[in-house]
Amino acid sequence: MTKAVSFAELRDDLTAILSRIRYATMTTVDPHGRPRSRVLIAVWELAGPDPLGWLATFRTPVKARHLAGNPHTSFSYWDPRQDTASIDATATWTDRADERHHVWQLYEDGSPRGVGYPPGAFWPGGPDSEQFQVLRLEPYRIQVLRGHELSRGVPARQWSRPSATA
Repeated sequence: MTKAVSFAELRDDLTAILSRIRYATMTTVDPHGRPRSRVLIAVWELAGPDPLGWLATFRTPVKARHLAGNPHTSFSYWDPRQDTASIDATATWTDRADERHHVWQLYEDGSPRGVGYPPGAFWPGGPDSEQFQVLRLEPYRIQVLRGHELSRGVPARQWSRPSATA
């Protein structure tokens, strides 16, 4: 059971969960409809009216093939307190230099605070390196549930982009 809310109503809890957990399980789907998961760190811009995410990554053949066939992804955050956040998003590769530099800086600074890392450790050639690839993540559904709410029977809160379908 979920309760529909505005993004503003879950922003603070989402930010707290992402800042504490940092690592997400990202799931894509192969051409045969089978899921594949990997653990990674995505950065998120949460201050505006609509959330936006970014993933600094290598464009591996598996990930590229999955996203070419189905650009929908899911990011799951969980910790032993039973605090959870699920972010369903559409992922698209971007080669725009301004976005690549922006994402590099988000990882350097942490977005939200505490989420990120020095990307130069993985891409010593910097944001203009061919190896440094960026996925733009446009969330269409975000669900948040805090462990203390779960134990009291409070339903998860869910935001959906107005144009999103279940």
